[in-house]
Amino acid sequence: MSKTIAINAGSSSLKFQLFIMPEETVIAKGLIERIGLPVANVTIEYGDDEKFKLEKPIKNHEEAVEILLEQLTALGIIKNFDEITGVGHRVVAGGETFKDSARMDTEEDIQKVEDLAEFAPLHNKPEAVGIRAFKKILPDITSVAVFDTSFHTTMPEKAYLYSVPYEYYEKYKGRRYGAHGTSHRYVADRCAKLMGKPIEELKIITCHLGNGASITAVNGGKSVDTSMGFTPLGGLTMGSRSGDIDASLVGFLMNKTGINDINDFVDILNNKSGLLGLSGVSSDMRDVQNAAKQGNHRAQVAYEIFIDRVQKYIAQYIAVMNGVDAIVFTAGIGENSVVVRHDVIEGITFFGCEIDDERNNVRHEALISSDDSKIAVYNIPTNEELMIARDVERLKK
Repeated sequence: MSKTIAINAGSSSLKFQLFIMPEETVIAKGLIERIGLPVANVTIEYGDDEKFKLEKPIKNHEEAVEILLEQLTALGIIKNFDEITGVGHRVVAGGETFKDSARMDTEEDIQKVEDLAEFAPLHNKPEAVGIRAFKKILPDITSVAVFDTSFHTTMPEKAYLYSVPYEYYEKYKGRRYGAHGTSHRYVADRCAKLMGKPIEELKIITCHLGNGASITAVNGGKSVDTSMGFTPLGGLTMGSRSGDIDASLVGFLMNKTGINDINDFVDILNNKSGLLGLSGVSSDMRDVQNAAKQGNHRAQVAYEIFIDRVQKYIAQYIAVMNGVDAIVFTAGIGENSVVVRHDVIEGITFFGCEIDDERNNVRHEALISSDDSKIAVYNIPTNEELMIARDVERLKK
């Protein structure tokens, strides 16, 4: 009985799920956070709603991996390390180097991941650290990197190129890469299964709506366009990210505010904009909705802008694919906000989609459109960790 562990490493965190494969049964999941700080937190959920918690200093990711494996053994979740035969790592940026998930057999492979950090500086470096940490402790197991961008490498040039001098793409690989690819791939596949049709015959628009949000046009199982751009800053209005913006506005505002470093202004666009910047309340959609209900005008406008941008991208991708068979909502907001799903669909009924309010009142996998709707609308919770585990199995020797 082989076990595969799916890892999502951040700069100071390590999230995991442990699967029995190929049965795809989750036997443990958890999070180690505040790595490198004076006190780190370890949480492991397993068995019949059992939960293990530990607080102690953890210097780095290698030590975090050691503690994780020790606790999996101590709690009886695994008898020994040999039971784990594969590890899959979520990696944000694969650039044009990785067009699919890839085995990390050598230091050269891992270095390629780290070399792509200029496309995702907050992500690829800690993810490379996590890969190395597991390789050091479990050198003989199958190690696989699963890239957020790889699903989008099927986009045609007309979708991924920006209208800037072509040499900038040739020399510096400046192009649209997208993100959340593992999530978009999972929910599109799941949608096809729920519809009982081959994904090769379907046109699906997947809406990954969370604190980070993106929408993808999936035609015949392949990404043909996506809202996020060169980085995850582009596209929709998000929790704290601006989404699409006129580049000239950046220069204008830098002059007006006296901000001279472009990196400082990009930080504002990433961390102080979106719902947070518009509402002045929070980057969390729930807080924004509550403030709007209480009469906060800025919160109401922020909410309306979020809905507006989602509707515009859906409409755009209906045009890109010349039609659509299904629209899928997923991720934190998409899966859980009945109101957001209702308001998005209510504004695009011209295309033939219609929400069923009773069916929509769910937070689990369900068809939420009416019987009369020409476009099927689904709520499908994402499962990126399962996709990671599946790719490990696919790439095992």
